[in-house]
Amino acid sequence: MVLKQTLTVLETLDSAYVTGENVKELFNQFPDVEVTVTTVTGNKGSTDFIKIVIPGTNGKTKGGSIPTFGIIGRLGGIGARPSRIGLVSDADGAVAAVASALKLAEMQTKGDSLKGDVIVTTHICPDAPTLPHEPVDFMDSPVDILTMNKYEVTAEMDAIISIDTTKGNRVINHKGIAISPTVKEGYILRVSDDLLRIMEMTTGQFAVTFPITMQDITPYGNNLYHINSILQPAVATDAPVVGVAITAQSIVPGCGTGASHETDVADAVRFAVEVAKETTNGTCVLHSSDEFNRITELYGSMKMLQTMGKKASHQ
Repeated sequence: MVLKQTLTVLETLDSAYVTGENVKELFNQFPDVEVTVTTVTGNKGSTDFIKIVIPGTNGKTKGGSIPTFGIIGRLGGIGARPSRIGLVSDADGAVAAVASALKLAEMQTKGDSLKGDVIVTTHICPDAPTLPHEPVDFMDSPVDILTMNKYEVTAEMDAIISIDTTKGNRVINHKGIAISPTVKEGYILRVSDDLLRIMEMTTGQFAVTFPITMQDITPYGNNLYHINSILQPAVATDAPVVGVAITAQSIVPGCGTGASHETDVADAVRFAVEVAKETTNGTCVLHSSDEFNRITELYGSMKMLQTMGKKASHQ
């Protein structure tokens, strides 16, 4: 159902010359879809941020009231040239996000429009730097995490999934995809039953989840260990965020090439599309509002975890 779109995007991104404009061209045939490309330069190079808006029949872009669903493709870069030749493992998040947008856009032309808007964001950099990390090296990015969140997390997103390659660790020993607990305003909440149901439906396997820690939901740059950047969008929004990890049984560095598995990326795309359908249709929620209100009533705000902490606030 989505392998064609996944392969199309993989072929497009697997190039030393690819830019955000090349990605934008994939959507030229869809007049109702709005694609914005913004080039941002940092201390380590530049990257093209992409924002793709697929309007819903009763979405906010048309004056409606249906919640907006966000799909973020998280990564440092799609390539590590010149030190590595080819598409790196870290590119999977970008591939999955763009392929999800492409599938949703094609669905509209066939009469299958969602009720709410879907906003897809990611960035395209074929020559990003690498970063030392245990147990294997990370992909770094030309721009810092604050800049990424500025362009990838929008105020319109009412619920977010963040898709990221998560293979460079020893805590996930599963090849395919896995989801995190829901994170909202500094709280790590229970895993969404709706997402577990959708994952089992779309993969045809038992649902797989992965653990996250308090450190993982704090901002980068605080000298704490993070599994990776999969939950960094949660520091920039009050909306519920769930990480969708593209995983491996073995430990694979983010800067490794020849490590992207089309069917695993397609699993993430299929999951993202179905969650977008059900979230905007009202049949899927990422968290219980009643339970979140209760926990904040009992224990107060945890928004401090969305900041750089007390030491930074006193400087």
